[in-house]
Amino acid sequence: MFRSSTRRVPPLLAAAAAMALTLLGTTFTMPPAAEATQAAPARPQGPCDVYAAGGTPCVAAHSTTRAMYASYNGPLYQVRRLSDNAVRDIGIVQPVARPFADAGGYADAAAQDAFCADTTCFITVLYDQSPMHNDLTQAPRGGFSGPALGGFNNLPIADMAPITVGGHKAYGIFIEPGMGLRNNDTRGVAVDDQPQGQYWVINGQHYNSGCCYDYGNAEIDSRDDGNGTMETTYYGNATAWYRGSGAGPWIMTDQENNLVGCVNPGSTSKVCADLPSINWRFVTAMAKGEPHHWASLGGDAQQGPLSTMFDGPRINATYDPMRKQGAILLGNGGDNSNGSQGTFYEGAMTTGYPSDAVDQQIQDNVVAAKYDVQRLRIAPASAVSTPPGLQTFAPGSSQDTTVTFTNTTGSAAVGVKLSISLPDKQWTSVVPGTTDTSVTFEDPVAPGASVSATFKVTSGPAPFNGDLTGNAWWTSPTKGGRQSETTVEKVRNVSPIKINEFRTGSTGNSTNAYIELYNAGAADIDISNWTLTQHPAQQATFSTVTVPAGTTLPGHGFYLLGLANSGLAAPAAGGDTTVNVRSTTGLAAGHQIAVDTGAGAETRTIVSVGTAATGNTTLWQPLPDGPVVTIPAGSTNVPVTSVSGFTVGQKIGLGFGANHEVATVTAVGRQGTQGLLSADAHVGDTRIRMSSTANISVGDRIRLDIDSPGHGIEYVTVTAVGTSGANGTGITIAEPLRFEHASNLPYSVRGTGVSFTPASRFPHSSNEPVQALGSGITLDEPLANAHAVNAPVRDTAVANAGYPGTPAPHQWFGGPALASAGNMVLRDTQQLVVDSLNYGSLVDPWTAEGYQATSGAGQSGCRVSNPGTTGANGRSAARFPDGNDTDSNCGDFQTASGPTPGASNDVSFTLSPGPRVSLQTTAPSGSSNYLQHGSTTTSVVTGPVTAASPNADKQNATFVKAAGLANPSCFSFEAVNRPGNYLRHQGFVVSLQPDDGSTLFSQDATFCQVAGNNGRGASFQSVNFSTRYLRDYNGGVYLAGPPGTNEWDTSVSFADDTSWLVATPWAPAP
Repeated sequence: MFRSSTRRVPPLLAAAAAMALTLLGTTFTMPPAAEATQAAPARPQGPCDVYAAGGTPCVAAHSTTRAMYASYNGPLYQVRRLSDNAVRDIGIVQPVARPFADAGGYADAAAQDAFCADTTCFITVLYDQSPMHNDLTQAPRGGFSGPALGGFNNLPIADMAPITVGGHKAYGIFIEPGMGLRNNDTRGVAVDDQPQGQYWVINGQHYNSGCCYDYGNAEIDSRDDGNGTMETTYYGNATAWYRGSGAGPWIMTDQENNLVGCVNPGSTSKVCADLPSINWRFVTAMAKGEPHHWASLGGDAQQGPLSTMFDGPRINATYDPMRKQGAILLGNGGDNSNGSQGTFYEGAMTTGYPSDAVDQQIQDNVVAAKYDVQRLRIAPASAVSTPPGLQTFAPGSSQDTTVTFTNTTGSAAVGVKLSISLPDKQWTSVVPGTTDTSVTFEDPVAPGASVSATFKVTSGPAPFNGDLTGNAWWTSPTKGGRQSETTVEKVRNVSPIKINEFRTGSTGNSTNAYIELYNAGAADIDISNWTLTQHPAQQATFSTVTVPAGTTLPGHGFYLLGLANSGLAAPAAGGDTTVNVRSTTGLAAGHQIAVDTGAGAETRTIVSVGTAATGNTTLWQPLPDGPVVTIPAGSTNVPVTSVSGFTVGQKIGLGFGANHEVATVTAVGRQGTQGLLSADAHVGDTRIRMSSTANISVGDRIRLDIDSPGHGIEYVTVTAVGTSGANGTGITIAEPLRFEHASNLPYSVRGTGVSFTPASRFPHSSNEPVQALGSGITLDEPLANAHAVNAPVRDTAVANAGYPGTPAPHQWFGGPALASAGNMVLRDTQQLVVDSLNYGSLVDPWTAEGYQATSGAGQSGCRVSNPGTTGANGRSAARFPDGNDTDSNCGDFQTASGPTPGASNDVSFTLSPGPRVSLQTTAPSGSSNYLQHGSTTTSVVTGPVTAASPNADKQNATFVKAAGLANPSCFSFEAVNRPGNYLRHQGFVVSLQPDDGSTLFSQDATFCQVAGNNGRGASFQSVNFSTRYLRDYNGGVYLAGPPGTNEWDTSVSFADDTSWLVATPWAPAP
């Protein structure tokens, strides 16, 4: 631990050390104070006490920071520990009289800190404090899928949003793209056009333009069920719907198929002229609705009153009446769109429409809670304002680490002392150039001011994954005595082996993949029995790649792993003559193959080639009931999302990991159905009209509705199946209906599924993988030994699948194939994480490296960009220079158009063939405005460029007019100074994005040139929206045209705004 010697900072140096507040976080320990002489104070009133007194009681009350009722004594949230999957409820601190009077009511953050020390914790349950018990849990797959198993969204990491509330440490919920919580099976929440209110307190400086950072009332099937089927709060700067006139972010609502900041009756404009952009650190935002009317309000959660953002009529007749369904979501859109980000602290929903006076009382209550920033922070000295959350050491190496104290106590902090606690006595921490292990500031630190100290931290010789702890001590005149606080960052002390480069595929061979390891140190390192886990998004982890015993990686040497042309899709046993495989591409009778690798490899000759395993489907997820159902051990049937690929007599794979099992299919029935009622169903009805009856069978039992006001849950049994639609005959049911059920109400039918033998040995749950394993390949003689899932199956005659073998890899692996998004984790023999990355999206956030809170349009967290599969040799994601590691996936990797497997990385990127052009607007005549992208952002705008403009502006306005990615007769526009990045429309907004190799990207980035719509120049027509054109509108660039209803679709000046001059490039080729 740290020694007792201390460096004292005199007043002038202390003042110089003060730092501006930044968006980071804090921790806090209960400080001692003078002995109290009075009884413990009463618990403070909560927001839901205010709502109840106003006649609009809460039907949902969620917070990770404080109690929402003065009388609430239950847990606020639950965390699960990664190291052992243990869980713990985090409750509230009770009032005490000593050592100083404390009314309590805030989160017991110390309990979380102790439980989660040296590991990662996830928030698994956000408890509802209201009597309705509408707890929020992991959001299920919906219209959009998340990155977790089977399409669930990821769970939030518990310590990513530390703050202070009432002078005490607490944690918010940090939502990264792909994260989210939800409850589709609620009680008491408003439905249909019933009145409701809702508010939340959030971080006003953490947002993006992704859809959609929401909290509130949503669809009970996690799908877009039409206009008016949800009504939530929203925060961000998405511009595809209604929005403010500035840059955002804005306080708005999400009413499905519309983010709504206002309504402009009689106008097609979606610009809300009076809707302000928000810059408050803490924001109170409200949304409330009743028949024919809605309003939104917002304010600074630290001070002052609320302001009305909008108060007026519904958008149009399709939203009047509303058709709310009553689910509750946090962090995502109603259809589970999960590209959004933000930070949540508290929120509530009411039954009834709160008055403006009650809303203001809620704001007063929030301000009185005293939200403030993180009090103590620890970060690499090189990244204090953008902490990566991780510092990686090689054993015995040194790095500078900074501890920062921000005074959020409300009074002066006297004698502030900062230090670092270390993992063990073999680590050291000193002020650079001294032997001092702490720094004390003699001058008081004023409220809101900051001081910091930097320490040289030297790691010990033993490998380690865990916490590095920052400490602060101070005296507060209002509390008396000495107070203290701690904060942590994650550290790794590991050998300098890096995941250095990878490729996911290439044009014509989507499995042309490899992963390269690199020894960034000078000394040889034994990597025997190290493991690499490669985890594609939404998939289960079936296997790891284990490095063979006796493998040493020389200093500055490479170790290449190549994806074999096929691999085992199911375990193979000794004596098997037929094996199920991932791919049969290129395989043929008479070919010789190697099953497995190294000393365990067996060579056989193929006798016959059948079918490969299909991609996994999932065990059925019903909504709103569920979302998880468990099929018990001993079952011979499972409901599935799709029955495609399953054949009687062939094999089926169930589950994953230790619970993976293989059986033989005995019958293939009907897959599950998620549908909607096609017409209102009334009490006493015995016939229900449904959107689809295709997979419904007589005898099926169907659940209808949720426990909402005026409705109720009931189960019906199907006695006859007719035709689909509002005019169809629907289904006949045995039991007359007991409740009213609205048209458009979601329902779920499990189907008859897939039957198999023998009976399952393990239970299996919704969204676990279920795989049709195909008929496989037959071998000339039985295998001698057992081989695991994803053991490589290598056929040297195959040239159009897998890594082609040049240069030869040091080791083959059989799968899984690399996807467009995934995660990689390298572990040593102690199972300590040596290196990790996410690519394409934040698939496993706990392994992410880099600052995750960068906000603004197009921001989506720090991860490696998907290199895509363009080109015969593909593209790779590569560290440059080799081994470069600043603990930032987004900063350390670059996309290379010339992959270099097993050799030094070259991140030079060759632009696509084609002429360089600049696109000049034609209106007004003689305009000097050109289409240009941002220097460091993805935004695309129009603005002046002249001969006197900086070279950077000229480059930003110059593009390669390349053959269209989706249609070579059309064009794609590649930025000359950001190779591999193209103009692309998303939500009809044009931005500059890296090619991710997907079909959708190719379509979104391809435009067909036609004669200018105004008779001048050219117009560029979208290849996948043929009536829409690139348009300059108010300085932004959009995809516009009929039948669009966005502001930029207006017919005014349409011909001029969609016509461009293909001009001489401002940045000609060298």
